[in-house]
Amino acid sequence: MAALQQRSRILLLHLSFWGLYFSFFFYQITYARRGQDVILSRAFLDASTHVLIMAAIAYLNYFYFLPRFLKHKNLGRYLLEFIVPLVLTIVFHIYIKRVIYGGDENSRAGFLYTTRFIVQHSTSVVFIVIFIGMLRFAEDWFQLEARKKEIENEKLTAELRFLKAQINPHFLFNTLNNLYYLAFTQSPNTTVVIDKLSQMMRYMIYDSNHPKVPLKKEIEYMENYISLEQLRLDNQVPISLEVEGDTAPVMIEPFLFITFLENAFKHGVSSNAENAWVKAQIEVEGNRCCYTVENSRLAQKENHEGKSGIGLQNLRRRLELSYPDRHTLEVHETAQKYRVQLTLELS
Repeated sequence: MAALQQRSRILLLHLSFWGLYFSFFFYQITYARRGQDVILSRAFLDASTHVLIMAAIAYLNYFYFLPRFLKHKNLGRYLLEFIVPLVLTIVFHIYIKRVIYGGDENSRAGFLYTTRFIVQHSTSVVFIVIFIGMLRFAEDWFQLEARKKEIENEKLTAELRFLKAQINPHFLFNTLNNLYYLAFTQSPNTTVVIDKLSQMMRYMIYDSNHPKVPLKKEIEYMENYISLEQLRLDNQVPISLEVEGDTAPVMIEPFLFITFLENAFKHGVSSNAENAWVKAQIEVEGNRCCYTVENSRLAQKENHEGKSGIGLQNLRRRLELSYPDRHTLEVHETAQKYRVQLTLELS
């Protein structure tokens, strides 16, 4: 469809040029020659043949000689090949004009036999041929730029898919570990975990396979994740998710928010840690969405910086691709608390 539209625009450009050129030339040989008798039928015939012959040599160069030149890149060969049809066209065109005005007794017929007319006409033909040829170079350049943009978009889309694909296995690994723990302890919550996991899998496999998803769906996904963590921790750790504002019309990239939440549980919560907590908040106001995650910091925690660093690095890259110049990411860290805030400017 895009290629068809591009060809239609190019065709319209060429037709517009020849329409303007015909109008200008017809005006020159009729209304601009005041004080002389003008036969409109003859003037129309002159203008029509003039445009047709000009177009013939211009598009012979456009479709045949220029592509050959672009292929072999030999200017001398191109000029030698093109000079013969160019000269023959000029000679034929001058002959046609002399035939058209052969019976004209005014100065027009005499002017057609002068050297000045031959030079002027030859210059006009060469100018038109060069102009149409430059259109070919311009069209090729625009097509090349469009293709480069298309390739760039395809590359960015593939990169986004790759980054999102890295998130899903990571989450599955963590959740299966939780499920194994519950099953091992013969917890009655095992079936609840399986049910919530199935809901999350449905979102991961079907709902998230779009460039944007409803924020409400993303929040449901996060709520299910929090529920699983609460079950694993036997509801001993205060965990909250607050949502403010109208989230119904908001669309965002899928799986943007979950990485911060996963890191909060991974590095700030332990089943036997005292005073551990996690707090997440989503605020929507107009075209602005602010997401904040805070968590306690454990006094002694195994360093998982390598794994968490990969997740955050992927997230930063996704934000650069999906929300260029439309996001801010702030991280605040103290001895007792870790806080991250992401602000998105929604389109």
